[in-house]
Amino acid sequence: MRYYSIDEIKNWERFYRANFINCLTGFKPVSLVGTVSKEGVPNLSVVSSIVHLGADPALIGYINRPLAAAPDTIQNIRDTGHYTVNHISDAFFTKAHQCSAKYAPEVNEFEAVGLESQFEEGIPAPFVLESPVKYHLKLVEIVPITHNQTFFVIGALQAVFLSESLVETDGFIHLENAGSMLSLGLDGYANAAMVQRLPYAKP
Repeated sequence: MRYYSIDEIKNWERFYRANFINCLTGFKPVSLVGTVSKEGVPNLSVVSSIVHLGADPALIGYINRPLAAAPDTIQNIRDTGHYTVNHISDAFFTKAHQCSAKYAPEVNEFEAVGLESQFEEGIPAPFVLESPVKYHLKLVEIVPITHNQTFFVIGALQAVFLSESLVETDGFIHLENAGSMLSLGLDGYANAAMVQRLPYAKP
């Protein structure tokens, strides 16, 4: 096993370093965050930092990159207070990946990458029609992380859309059957495979 010091890592070429460090945390869920600007322009952003914060109240968070790198999504969320999270499946992951490109704010990214927007009654933010699992969040809090100029965006769950056949009698969702994908590093996509569910652990 080779030893890598942080001093060595700091001196690597930028993209090599980014790939290496991004892979260290392992496979992550990957989704498209759907928003709309106050001018009415739909936007999509690839996010692989989504985390469960609690079930009661139902809170979900994600890390938004610095404003210089990704200003549109967080600005839309600030302006409207609403956004959607849409699982990426193997049926459209190449189109979804294209959403990581830096489009101008006036560009409808659904149209730019060839995905279809879906608006539901009473929900101002767009869903991705092709997504097998999607949910609506209402903004609770945006927490600045001053150390690297990122933001932790926290939302309260408002609504969920998925096939009832994916849900077990105890509420467990078989995302592998939905085709929900995982990401590794900056540009790696993988399929999920269930190994086994284990019983509730007790001492």
